[in-house]
Amino acid sequence: MAGRAVIRRARAADAAAVAALRRANRDYFAPWEPDAPDPERAYTDEGVRAWLTDGADRFVILDGGAIAGMTALTSVQRGPLQSAMISYFVDRGRAGRGLATAAVDETVAFAFERLGLHRVEAGTATANVASQRVLEKARFTRVGVLRQHLLIGGEWVDHVLWERLVGD
Repeated sequence: MAGRAVIRRARAADAAAVAALRRANRDYFAPWEPDAPDPERAYTDEGVRAWLTDGADRFVILDGGAIAGMTALTSVQRGPLQSAMISYFVDRGRAGRGLATAAVDETVAFAFERLGLHRVEAGTATANVASQRVLEKARFTRVGVLRQHLLIGGEWVDHVLWERLVGD
């Protein structure tokens, strides 16, 4: 993956492809998806289009030109924090090939180089070992555990907090 871009900025025109990918992977993503007031919104073309154009820095992950997942920088904080949260997902059939790690690396580079941020944070459910490996490979440092951090499937789930600083 090194040296080859695997992300590009998401566009409204990507909504149908992203929604189809999310529908095809719904069961795969379900254990990690936070509860939402309208959970179906994340699986419809219209809902995904609104999400892709909400002003956050969202990127599609590409595999041979096909959309294979997404990354996003959200909760951007300016002033003395200069930080953001990163999130990501990749198609189950493409997992384990380094796509997510390469995409996270590129998204973090965007955060540091283009947005001038100092820190990028991520949270993973304590049971989401695959996602934790992505962050380890992308040079994130495990900071600690956020107890009962997100409501998932009606239960409060602990998450591991990760960070990567501009100098890491």
